[in-house]
Amino acid sequence: MDINTLAKPETERVISGLMLELGIPAHLKGYQYLRTAVSMCVEDMELIGSVTKLLYPDLAKKYITTDQKIERAIRNAIEVSWERGNAELFEKLFGYSNSAGHSRPTNSEYIASVADYVRLEEGYV
Repeated sequence: MDINTLAKPETERVISGLMLELGIPAHLKGYQYLRTAVSMCVEDMELIGSVTKLLYPDLAKKYITTDQKIERAIRNAIEVSWERGNAELFEKLFGYSNSAGHSRPTNSEYIASVADYVRLEEGYV
């Protein structure tokens, strides 16, 4: 998938709003990386099965960094989100939240759940 072929502007707004509601501060690098990753996965859900082989390398090329830095920044953003985010929204998206004592979702789980939610909201499926 061409990284420059991202989701529609309306979809981008939905993703941004959802991420802010999930408690990811926009100033984190991981916010930008996650937003782009979710957008790419909304367009092509098969990327979820190849996060380390396709998604992170594509993001690293776009942002001129390494796969490892992409993975770490996304993980950090998810950790922040897990601590501060809207527990009700986490329950809706993941079926569990921090308040129930569960550990945070993995990067892949997080990206897949948010992308799936956006696809359903925006009528992709």
